[in-house]
Amino acid sequence: MRTTTLGSDGPDVGVIGLGCMGMTASYDLETPRDDATSIAVIHQALDMGMTLIDTADAYGPFTNEELVGKALAGGYRERAVLATKVGLVMGDTGAQVGPGTASPGAGRNGRPEHVRESIDSSLRRLNTDHVELYQLHRVDPEVPIEETWGAMAEAVAAGKALHIGLSEVTVGEIRRAQTVHPVTSVQSELSLWTRDVLAEVLPFCKEEGIALIPFSPLGRGFLTGRFSSFDDLPQDDFRRQLPRFQQDAIRANLAIVARVREVAERAGVTPAQVALAWVLAQGTLVVPIPGTKTPKYLEDNAAAAGVELNAAQMAELDALPPPEGTRY
Repeated sequence: MRTTTLGSDGPDVGVIGLGCMGMTASYDLETPRDDATSIAVIHQALDMGMTLIDTADAYGPFTNEELVGKALAGGYRERAVLATKVGLVMGDTGAQVGPGTASPGAGRNGRPEHVRESIDSSLRRLNTDHVELYQLHRVDPEVPIEETWGAMAEAVAAGKALHIGLSEVTVGEIRRAQTVHPVTSVQSELSLWTRDVLAEVLPFCKEEGIALIPFSPLGRGFLTGRFSSFDDLPQDDFRRQLPRFQQDAIRANLAIVARVREVAERAGVTPAQVALAWVLAQGTLVVPIPGTKTPKYLEDNAAAAGVELNAAQMAELDALPPPEGTRY
């Protein structure tokens, strides 16, 4: 796979990475975890050059980091650009955490002491002495971002993290963090049906040499055409809580999927590859991390790195209507 740099001063990574959340949390909870297959998928991703491996302490919680730590044992660790996160925490409900604080039981904790404790716990679960990228999962509105970011900068000074990044932030929050320590990356949702960051955040990141790491670049799987109704979602699937996946919204949003499929058929590729190619076309600093726990889908995603959309195809995709329903 071709490579790019994670921001202006970060490590080289494959242009597509791997999001690991779904291996232990949020999606299709009825299906038993298959750690052996998930570990094989992580190994396969590294073999194909998808070197950015993304996890978080909140996923599970904690179980995702443990799984990734097992997968990277031995020689695999030195081949990975390992990223984890802090700041999104679970309450006492025991509920699974999803990508935002709309999930039952999820809250935010940006206190410096929490950051200091969490990096050590994450490194222990990941079975490593450092991560390449440590990210603030969500800004805590009760704690000045400068204080949280200062504690994360301490992790860099101590060699526990080589770089630090933010997630789901405004340009103003990025600017405030930069007064304390350089921001290497910003992780935010970006896909053909979630384009908010294109207005301000991505242009600012390009100006500042900050990487954008899009999560859910396949619209949480919807843009692949796998779901045609609410009933297609497993009973305990996190997406059943999201407005865009409610029955009326799905009916309306299928029109978006149909047009993506038309572009894919004419190009001789899959809808997932079209969706990822559109994200990649937003710039060399953009490194999407589609999540999967299936070898077949991993191969499909990786192949998107070789898909180049022409001007007419990009214009057609850019003209897609906004989705029905909010993100959360």
